[in-house]
Amino acid sequence: MIAFLNLMLQKWSPYLLSVLRIVAALLFFEHGTQKLFGYPPGQPYTGFPNFSLLGIAGMMETVGGALLLVGLFTRPVSFILSGEMAVAYFRAHLPRSFFPINNLGEITVMLCFAFLYLSAAGAGPWSLDRMLGGRNKP
Repeated sequence: MIAFLNLMLQKWSPYLLSVLRIVAALLFFEHGTQKLFGYPPGQPYTGFPNFSLLGIAGMMETVGGALLLVGLFTRPVSFILSGEMAVAYFRAHLPRSFFPINNLGEITVMLCFAFLYLSAAGAGPWSLDRMLGGRNKP
Protein backbone atom coordinates (compact mmCIF):
# COMPACT_ATOMS: atom_id res chain seq x y z
CA MET A 1 0.00 0.00 0.00
CA ILE A 2 2.76 2.45 0.92
CA ALA A 3 4.70 1.54 -2.23
CA PHE A 4 1.60 2.26 -4.34
CA LEU A 5 1.08 5.60 -2.61
CA ASN A 6 4.73 6.55 -3.15
CA LEU A 7 4.50 5.61 -6.83
CA MET A 8 1.32 7.62 -7.28
CA LEU A 9 2.72 10.68 -5.50
CA GLN A 10 5.95 10.45 -7.48
CA LYS A 11 3.93 10.51 -10.72
CA TRP A 12 2.04 13.63 -9.61
CA SER A 13 5.06 15.43 -8.14
CA PRO A 14 5.80 17.69 -11.15
CA TYR A 15 2.15 18.73 -11.41
CA LEU A 16 1.95 19.49 -7.70
CA LEU A 17 5.02 21.69 -8.15
CA SER A 18 2.99 23.71 -10.67
CA VAL A 19 0.05 23.83 -8.25
CA LEU A 20 2.34 25.10 -5.46
CA ARG A 21 3.66 27.82 -7.77
CA ILE A 22 0.17 28.88 -8.88
CA VAL A 23 -1.30 29.02 -5.36
CA ALA A 24 1.70 30.88 -3.91
CA ALA A 25 1.60 33.32 -6.85
CA LEU A 26 -2.11 34.01 -6.37
CA LEU A 27 -1.63 34.74 -2.67
CA PHE A 28 1.35 36.94 -3.42
CA PHE A 29 -0.38 38.79 -6.27
CA GLU A 30 -3.31 39.50 -3.95
CA HIS A 31 -0.99 41.16 -1.42
CA GLY A 32 0.43 43.36 -4.16
CA THR A 33 -2.94 44.46 -5.57
CA GLN A 34 -4.13 45.20 -2.05
CA LYS A 35 -1.15 47.48 -1.47
CA LEU A 36 -1.38 49.22 -4.85
CA PHE A 37 -5.07 49.32 -5.70
CA GLY A 38 -6.84 48.64 -2.43
CA TYR A 39 -8.34 45.44 -3.84
CA PRO A 40 -9.27 43.15 -2.23
CA PRO A 41 -10.26 45.69 0.43
CA GLY A 42 -8.04 45.77 3.50
CA GLN A 43 -4.86 47.20 4.85
CA PRO A 44 -2.37 48.47 3.89
CA TYR A 45 -3.38 50.50 0.83
CA THR A 46 -0.59 52.76 -0.40
CA GLY A 47 -2.21 54.18 -3.51
CA PHE A 48 -0.62 53.99 -6.93
CA PRO A 49 2.05 55.00 -7.85
CA ASN A 50 3.79 55.23 -4.54
CA PHE A 51 7.55 54.84 -4.31
CA SER A 52 7.67 54.17 -0.59
CA LEU A 53 9.06 50.83 0.56
CA LEU A 54 5.50 49.52 0.83
CA GLY A 55 4.67 50.79 -2.65
CA ILE A 56 7.77 49.19 -4.17
CA ALA A 57 6.92 45.94 -2.38
CA GLY A 58 3.41 46.16 -3.83
CA MET A 59 4.82 46.57 -7.34
CA MET A 60 7.17 43.62 -6.86
CA GLU A 61 4.34 41.49 -5.48
CA THR A 62 1.94 42.39 -8.30
CA VAL A 63 4.37 41.98 -11.19
CA GLY A 64 6.25 39.06 -9.64
CA GLY A 65 3.03 37.33 -8.64
CA ALA A 66 1.67 37.67 -12.19
CA LEU A 67 4.89 36.28 -13.70
CA LEU A 68 4.90 33.35 -11.28
CA LEU A 69 1.21 32.71 -11.88
CA VAL A 70 1.84 32.01 -15.57
CA GLY A 71 5.25 30.47 -14.87
CA LEU A 72 7.40 32.94 -16.81
CA PHE A 73 11.01 33.56 -15.68
CA THR A 74 10.17 31.48 -12.63
CA ARG A 75 13.67 30.85 -11.30
CA PRO A 76 15.00 34.44 -11.24
CA VAL A 77 11.66 35.99 -10.24
CA SER A 78 11.12 33.56 -7.37
CA PHE A 79 14.70 34.11 -6.15
CA ILE A 80 14.15 37.89 -6.06
CA LEU A 81 10.77 37.50 -4.34
CA SER A 82 12.27 35.13 -1.78
CA GLY A 83 14.72 37.89 -0.93
CA GLU A 84 11.90 40.41 -0.70
CA MET A 85 10.09 38.18 1.79
CA ALA A 86 13.26 37.75 3.84
CA VAL A 87 13.70 41.52 4.01
CA ALA A 88 10.01 41.97 4.87
CA TYR A 89 10.30 39.47 7.70
CA PHE A 90 13.38 41.06 9.25
CA ARG A 91 12.11 44.64 8.84
CA ALA A 92 8.43 44.28 9.69
CA HIS A 93 7.92 41.11 11.71
CA LEU A 94 11.06 40.22 13.68
CA PRO A 95 11.10 43.50 15.68
CA ARG A 96 7.67 42.57 17.12
CA SER A 97 8.74 39.16 18.42
CA PHE A 98 11.21 36.37 17.73
CA PHE A 99 8.48 33.81 17.01
CA PRO A 100 6.58 34.01 13.68
CA ILE A 101 3.34 32.92 15.38
CA ASN A 102 3.57 35.97 17.66
CA ASN A 103 4.79 38.52 15.10
CA LEU A 104 2.27 37.59 12.35
CA GLY A 105 5.10 36.56 10.04
CA GLU A 106 4.07 32.96 9.26
CA ILE A 107 2.95 33.64 5.68
CA THR A 108 6.04 35.75 5.07
CA VAL A 109 8.32 32.90 6.16
CA MET A 110 6.32 30.30 4.20
CA LEU A 111 6.36 32.38 1.00
CA CYS A 112 10.06 33.10 1.43
CA PHE A 113 10.91 29.41 1.52
CA ALA A 114 8.33 28.42 -1.12
CA PHE A 115 9.89 30.96 -3.49
CA LEU A 116 13.38 29.79 -2.59
CA TYR A 117 12.31 26.23 -3.44
CA LEU A 118 10.78 27.38 -6.75
CA SER A 119 14.02 29.15 -7.64
CA ALA A 120 15.76 25.77 -7.41
CA ALA A 121 12.98 23.47 -8.67
CA GLY A 122 11.59 25.62 -11.49
CA ALA A 123 8.02 26.18 -12.59
CA GLY A 124 6.78 22.67 -13.23
CA PRO A 125 5.07 21.36 -16.36
CA TRP A 126 2.13 23.79 -16.40
CA SER A 127 4.10 26.95 -17.18
CA LEU A 128 5.13 29.32 -19.93
CA ASP A 129 8.74 28.53 -19.07
CA ARG A 130 8.11 24.95 -20.16
CA MET A 131 6.09 26.00 -23.20
CA LEU A 132 8.58 28.55 -24.50
CA GLY A 133 11.75 26.75 -25.40
CA GLY A 134 11.63 23.85 -22.97
CA ARG A 135 13.18 25.66 -20.04
CA ASN A 136 12.76 23.96 -16.68
CA LYS A 137 13.09 20.40 -17.99
CA PRO A 138 13.71 17.81 -15.29
